[in-house]
This record gives sequence, structure tokens and C-alpha cells, in this order.
Amino acid sequence: MKSLIEKAFFLKKTRLFSDLDLEILLAIAEKLHEDEYDKDEKVFTPGQVANRIYLIASGIVQIFDAERRAVCELGTGEYFGDESLFNELPRGYAATCKTDTLFLTLSRSHLLSVISECPSVAVTLLQAYSLQLPCRHIRMIGVEK
Repeated sequence: MKSLIEKAFFLKKTRLFSDLDLEILLAIAEKLHEDEYDKDEKVFTPGQVANRIYLIASGIVQIFDAERRAVCELGTGEYFGDESLFNELPRGYAATCKTDTLFLTLSRSHLLSVISECPSVAVTLLQAYSLQLPCRHIRMIGVEK
């Protein structure tokens, strides 16, 4: 199990949380939950309720579109499911572990409690998130060709 400070430093290394101060990262780290998945275990499938982001602490995850075509592989320090922090739509894709994987997960309700204590977190996260959106579309377009 990772300590609170280890979780905060891990968050600092991710693109989504890299601009936040350590004090805020510690508040977020306190809300993280550790989940271990086995190789080939499904994290979620299209249509499932979406209410948390998955940060990959160790391992490799394969992302599939709704038709089960492989879209990409993500590894340690990357994340997925972040759309669930900003909307309440069901999952539109699937995620399966290619290796034994340790996730740090953050639920929408826990993020909202951090934001209520420190509203600047919302602005910082939205700025970081908006900078990544064009990159995601480019990757997706490349997959469709």
C-alpha cells in the first residue's frame, strides 16, 4: 500500500495533476483508493456506470472502443476514465488489464469534495484537461484510418 506522500508525488507526475500544489495533492491523495486487478481482468465495459478516474500506479491497460477494437495501451503514470469526472454518461469504451495492475482511483464525489474545499482545483484541472483534448482527438483519428 502506498503512503499518502507517495500518492501525492505520484499525482504530481501525472499530466492532469502536475500543476497542483503539494498541499492540494495531499488532499486529493487522501481520497484515492487502491485497486488491484489481475492480468486479463476487465476494468469496465461499454455502458457501465462511470464515476471514477483510474490512475495506473503500475501495470499496462488496453483500451478498446465499443466494437472491441484495440485503441491504445496505457502504462504506469497514465490514466483513463477521466471523462467520468466531468459528466455522468456511461462508459463508451472498455478497459482490460494486460498485466497485473495497481490503480489509484478517484471518484467524482471525492473530487467534488476537494473542489468544495479549494475551488481553484477545478480551474487548474480544467486547464490541464483542456490542453490534452486536442491530443486525444489526433490519437483517435490515427486509429480510425
